[in-house]
Amino acid sequence: MASLTCALSNEVPDCPVVSPVSGQVYERRLIEKYVTEAGIDPINKEPLTIEQLIEVKCSPLVKPKPPSATSIPAILKSLQDEWDAVMLHSFTLRQQLQTARQELSHALYQHDAACRVIARLNKEVTAAREALATLKPQAVAGTPLLHTPSHAPPTPGHDQAAAVAAGGAGTQEASGMTGDIVEKLQEKATVLTQERKRRGKTVPEDLCTAEKIKEFVSQSSHPGLHSASVPGILAVDISPADSAKILTGGADKNATVFNKDLEQVVAVLKGHTKKVNRVVFHPTEDIVITGSHDSTVRVWNVPNSSTTSILRVHDGPVTGLSLHATGDYVLTTSTDQHWAFSDIRTGRLVSRVQDSSAPVALTCAQFHPDGLIFGTGTADAQIKIWDLKEQSNVANFPGHAGQISALSFSENGYYLATAADDSCVKLWDLRKLKNFKTLQLEDGYEVRDLCFDSSGTYLAVAGSDVRVYLCKQWNELKVMNDHTAMATGVRFGENSQYIASTSMDRTLKIYGNQ
Repeated sequence: MASLTCALSNEVPDCPVVSPVSGQVYERRLIEKYVTEAGIDPINKEPLTIEQLIEVKCSPLVKPKPPSATSIPAILKSLQDEWDAVMLHSFTLRQQLQTARQELSHALYQHDAACRVIARLNKEVTAAREALATLKPQAVAGTPLLHTPSHAPPTPGHDQAAAVAAGGAGTQEASGMTGDIVEKLQEKATVLTQERKRRGKTVPEDLCTAEKIKEFVSQSSHPGLHSASVPGILAVDISPADSAKILTGGADKNATVFNKDLEQVVAVLKGHTKKVNRVVFHPTEDIVITGSHDSTVRVWNVPNSSTTSILRVHDGPVTGLSLHATGDYVLTTSTDQHWAFSDIRTGRLVSRVQDSSAPVALTCAQFHPDGLIFGTGTADAQIKIWDLKEQSNVANFPGHAGQISALSFSENGYYLATAADDSCVKLWDLRKLKNFKTLQLEDGYEVRDLCFDSSGTYLAVAGSDVRVYLCKQWNELKVMNDHTAMATGVRFGENSQYIASTSMDRTLKIYGNQ
């Protein structure tokens, strides 16, 4: 029969016992001391009491005496050797303990230093974010501060003063569509049509290719253009005359002109009393037009950040804003169910029209590239095409579900892109007056803005993300998910070399090739 071995001393026990917890055999005196001190089984660390130990009945084992232990000197020598071995082992253990203490102390010091560095960096990041959020952009150093509306309101001209006075009691009176205006519109449309025919189907040599757009990445993000207390940038436009200048309208009641190349705010336009949700750049002059929920449209002189005229042509929030190709007239729509055609030079209302057959709030508007017709979107899912000279509704495009959120005419003059609260973008052929393509988006996708590039080659969609489609094939080129909230506006830079988008996350983002 094989002898039992103690799991603690690895020797044959004189009085063996078995632990029912681990099934191991122990010397009784050793295990009792261990259990008294620790209260657990030394092998599997489970709770164990002395009463649980089971004594093993076995024949007493007589250990033979070693030959060297047959005399007292030999026994003393053996004890001395064992004592020396114990002392050496104890010294080795003390050395290992000292080394372990030093390593632990060093590790704790490193951990403490790392925690301090992380805490300092977190504090600096928080301070930087707060400073950025509360940053109030200033105009370029060369622009005197006294010229901004916050310091000295501009002195209105006679026409503007009359408009303000008239606006105090309500909207302005329409002067009517005169023969001179109609002639001016027709002449411009003829010139634009001839230019389009001359260009034919050729695209600009410097136009960004589809392959390059597929490689677009976020080049920069600018969160400090508008106040952080009322977050959200609601509209964007890019200057046709200087592609580096970007105009934004914010929920903080201000519009901001930003130079992306200099990464500097050019002007902060203050004057609206409610959020600015529509903005547009003049094609040739340093002038911008803004529409607001305060029911007014303002024309601004960018160099001195001043209002040149105020158009009070609506009784409700301005929902649509489009500048005519002549650069002299602006089209606006509102929840008051009217569209208005106004002269930005004189600040006078030319005509104000309501669709009497189906009065409903208007949600967006844009001029056709030729300027003789324009489109409006309604709150009841209708797209209406209007003849500007006759001031009449000439075509309707049904098919959407929900409020129309955006529409955009292609530069080729044939296509119209529209979106509503139905997670799709519809393309319409203005020659055949029918829907020829529907870009179905994911369920729950919200579209807030649409924009064709200046050549009619690409279509950008802003909403739950920012997307770019290649026209004619209508295949998706790029999806950009850099915004952390709903994208509210998107525009192409010159020759589509870059894309700018705005969002409710307070940022203006620039996309392009690295």
